[in-house]
Amino acid sequence: MEKANKSSAILKTILLGCVSATLYFLLYYFEGPILNWSQQGNWYLLVPVSIAVIFSFVHGSFTNYFWDVLGVKAKPIKR
Repeated sequence: MEKANKSSAILKTILLGCVSATLYFLLYYFEGPILNWSQQGNWYLLVPVSIAVIFSFVHGSFTNYFWDVLGVKAKPIKR
């Protein structure tokens, strides 16, 4: 990995890690209102679904950059 790409990946890892930690804090802090919204039914069902999609995207991106910065790569499958 080139030096510019590695520093960019490290910066993205730190940024996404901070965003992920902030999302977990906000989920814990606003647990009550989120539960109330999701229990109302109808279109409020989108509240937990959208939270799960956002968490999946942010945390998945963080994990990807984290392992990339550490140099861990998946072993390719030979067919």
